[in-house]
Amino acid sequence: MKKNIIFLIAIFGFLSFTSCKKKSNPKLVSITKLLPPVAGKIYHSAYPDFDDTEDKVSRDSILHFESLAGKQVAWVYFSNNWLPSQGGIHFPTNEVNIIYSLGRTPFIRLMPRSQFEEGTADPIYTMDAFLNGDFDQDLRHWAQAAKATNIPLLAEFGTEMNGFWFPWNGTWNGAGQKTGYGDVNLYDGPEKFRDVYRKIINICREEGANNITWFFHVNVDDDPVNNWNRMKNYYPGDDFIDWIGVSAYGSLGFSEPWRSLNRMLTDNWTEINSISTQGKPIALLEFGVYESSNNNQKAQWITDAFQSVLNGNIYSGKIKAISYWNESWEDNNDIIDLRIDSSPLANDAYKNGVNSPNFITHLNFETKYLKEE
Repeated sequence: MKKNIIFLIAIFGFLSFTSCKKKSNPKLVSITKLLPPVAGKIYHSAYPDFDDTEDKVSRDSILHFESLAGKQVAWVYFSNNWLPSQGGIHFPTNEVNIIYSLGRTPFIRLMPRSQFEEGTADPIYTMDAFLNGDFDQDLRHWAQAAKATNIPLLAEFGTEMNGFWFPWNGTWNGAGQKTGYGDVNLYDGPEKFRDVYRKIINICREEGANNITWFFHVNVDDDPVNNWNRMKNYYPGDDFIDWIGVSAYGSLGFSEPWRSLNRMLTDNWTEINSISTQGKPIALLEFGVYESSNNNQKAQWITDAFQSVLNGNIYSGKIKAISYWNESWEDNNDIIDLRIDSSPLANDAYKNGVNSPNFITHLNFETKYLKEE
């Protein structure tokens, strides 16, 4: 009898040990992120023109842009519009597959808009609606589909949030109030955006969509120019964001002033560079200028822009990627043509600029394996 008891105790101890051993061996979770290029190199990318809605992704458009540029792109930038007519919040599986099939990396702009009217609040996708959980299920489906691609993705939510033209700007979501939401020391408009972006990233993490590199994409100028609308007020934080992005356009029409890329970046670099306390890498996510009546003005702007990126003063060596916005549209019967082939001179300027060996087309990703808690 005594031997049997000892045997049973031994068996129980062994089972307890193996049970504990299993618990102490948690599942490994892979997290893939885009790294900055090696020193002196800059990723070359673009929005190649996917129609007025920015989402009609096609192989022809990508290859045509690369043919004009004389160089491949590292990522392909496009919009994921959440229009009710397109099913609302949905993951762009087809568009991602087209881009990836060419060996390029998809860069998805999550655009919470139900219409294309600018300078007004959106009737559906308010920041309050996101915070109230109205779209949580749709966002989880988006995250699940992103994970299912099993490829590295780049993404941003709420492009140029410090510009009043988009409905996610603070102007339409509480502006400079401090008592209607959250922390009484923070401005409601930017704070709501910050918390919505955090929520989206947290949902993606909960669903295991760890294959996404997240960008925070500001306009080079705050508009409106007001303390509550400063770009840093919208920032979700270094624990959520991997890269800082900026849009910096020269003139976009006959009534707009002509500003060089260097002037725009120099005037605003202190604010841009202070967004991240950890020094996240910075990308020029959108830049371009229209074709003016001065035949050489755009070509010179492009030439100077490339020189600025390579040899800018206070931001020298800080820009790790560029992405040209290649589009043309009509505005009050005027054609605003940003395309790199709007003239032979402009096309040559772009091709000559990007031909520098400093601009590279292969992205460097890193995958880490962490223990799941």
